[in-house]
Amino acid sequence: MATATWNGTVIAESDDTVIVENNHYFPRSSVRDDVLRDSAHTSVCPWKGTASYFSLDVDGATNENAAWYYPEPKDAAAEIRDRVAFWKGVTVTA
Repeated sequence: MATATWNGTVIAESDDTVIVENNHYFPRSSVRDDVLRDSAHTSVCPWKGTASYFSLDVDGATNENAAWYYPEPKDAAAEIRDRVAFWKGVTVTA
């Protein structure tokens, strides 16, 4: 079981993550909706496509753009469709 934790709170848990470039991509359904805040931030990966971001809001603390996902991944990254990965101080253990 992989777990993502930030600010002392578990924000995602799943035994069905996909690992790409050393990042665990959690099924979107395994991520707590109540801690996610939409972000206007995007970035582009040449082989995965355009990433969109969420900020995390836990117990009054905000971690800007700490989660990302690919709404329309390129064919080479199709396995991460509907999945979310984390960084910026989010601890992921497997």
